[in-house]
Amino acid sequence: MLVLMFIAMPLKYLADKPAMVTIVGWAHGFLFILYMLMAFVVFIKHKWPFKKLVYAFVAAFLPFGTFVFDAQLKKEQKLLQGSMQ
Repeated sequence: MLVLMFIAMPLKYLADKPAMVTIVGWAHGFLFILYMLMAFVVFIKHKWPFKKLVYAFVAAFLPFGTFVFDAQLKKEQKLLQGSMQ
């Protein structure tokens, strides 16, 4: 998304080169759909509570939300690994 906002969009409007928006936009859309699908796969495979799946989906729509969600998952993982030892 950062590439789309800070490189592709200025190229489109300031340099009259709209091709970058098309390319980066398609990549962004593909990665978004892939994230959503993978969140659902993890929900099923690891038996996440439905609430966590909702958080994953909401995070996808918030700026930098996936980074915050990922940090929370890593924190939970460390806690689980610590309790297994």
